Amino acid sequence: MQIIKTIKDMRAFNKILRTGNKTMGFVPTMGALHEGHLSLVRRSREENAITVVSIFVNPAQFGPGEDFHRYPRDPVGDLEKLSALDVDAVFMPEGSEMYPEPSRSVSLDVGGIGRMLCGVSRPGHFNGVATVVAKLFNIVMPDRAYFGRKDLQQTVVIKKLVRDLNFDVDIIVCPVIREKDGLAMSSRNSYLNAGERKAATVLFRALKLGEKLILAGEMDNAPDVRREMEKMVRSEPLADPDYIEIVDTRNLQPMQGIKLPAALCIAARIGSTRLIDNIIVDKKRK
Repeated sequence: MQIIKTIKDMRAFNKILRTGNKTMGFVPTMGALHEGHLSLVRRSREENAITVVSIFVNPAQFGPGEDFHRYPRDPVGDLEKLSALDVDAVFMPEGSEMYPEPSRSVSLDVGGIGRMLCGVSRPGHFNGVATVVAKLFNIVMPDRAYFGRKDLQQTVVIKKLVRDLNFDVDIIVCPVIREKDGLAMSSRNSYLNAGERKAATVLFRALKLGEKLILAGEMDNAPDVRREMEKMVRSEPLADPDYIEIVDTRNLQPMQGIKLPAALCIAARIGSTRLIDNIIVDKKRK
């Protein structure tokens, strides 16, 4: 497994790897790898001759007062996990390599899709995501890139990025990986103490309640379902909901009347930690 620190070396290694029409899969991450990330790596290994993983905590997607400096970092553990999966290369650039002149860096604006849901409380976040992903695509030049559906809005933004800027890369969205009690795996789960960790399961329980109400045909209006979900979240004293929405899976537009498939999306603070989750409801029970 090659560990690569510079853009120049990544491009040079890319040229060596890509001989013989081999396909390359790419998994961009911010490190602190968990089973969710590793499931993406395994999928890439199954579908491509070459797999590259990036580890870069992107400052452009953190706003003022957010957790950039304390975001979980475990480079030694990450490399051990990736080596065990026979990853071909890990791209681990420094911030100065990706943003040599931060104050003058070109950034992308993804428009309205980046200003809804998480974009309301994290303005500019998805512009930062799109900018770094565009940079990484240009550096690594993969055939396929793998993202987890837990970050649903991110996947929709990146698909738009690929369409609008004509990147020659297939975006593969993989299922949410959960703990046994339903909590979606996230690097930020490490912030939770024991009481908060238990309380955090209310997010998934609220999503499953919404799904149950929709599939049972009890409620056809999204606002009614949202209210029931919110009641459940607010019943947990440590949970403070940011948003609970039922949206179109393609463009994230909020629904009034529910049409399937629909995405049930939730963000909430558990203590001081902000977590997100979602499920897709795609067919009614017979």
